[in-house]
Amino acid sequence: MKFNNRERDYSLISKTIPIFSKVETKNVRYTIEDNFLTFWFRFIYKYSHIIEIRGFRELKEIISRDYSTYSGKILERYFRTKFIEEKSITMIGGYWDRKGETEIDLISVNELEKMAEIIEVKRNADNIELEKLKEKGYHFKRATGQLKDYQITYRGLSLSDM
Repeated sequence: MKFNNRERDYSLISKTIPIFSKVETKNVRYTIEDNFLTFWFRFIYKYSHIIEIRGFRELKEIISRDYSTYSGKILERYFRTKFIEEKSITMIGGYWDRKGETEIDLISVNELEKMAEIIEVKRNADNIELEKLKEKGYHFKRATGQLKDYQITYRGLSLSDM
């Protein structure tokens, strides 16, 4: 089975590019789309050597240690899906530069109303830094040349916004 088949036919993985990037960009990320498989490969498959020696307590500690980072990515996925289902946007995606210096969790765009939201997603609302997000938005606009005539709002979303 070819890698491309898993993406196209089975929707197990997806190829993601930064919003407003050209389709042929090499700045690509692949993600596993299924939440169960994401957890499986992140914790079970990766640490199968611990399971083989029956180190369940140790595995539980690893999962407890890394769960907040893992669940933050799942929370981003939740909000992305929620925005799509609300049907009030025409485009949504994340942004990251090649160097990994500027990363924005979500940018939702309504091209009809010329409005956009630049969004930071954190599990804990206290960890959202809007000034830092505005700085990232500035770098995004400068790098892409997009959203010049748009009304842009900056927002943080957390578990309490579910």
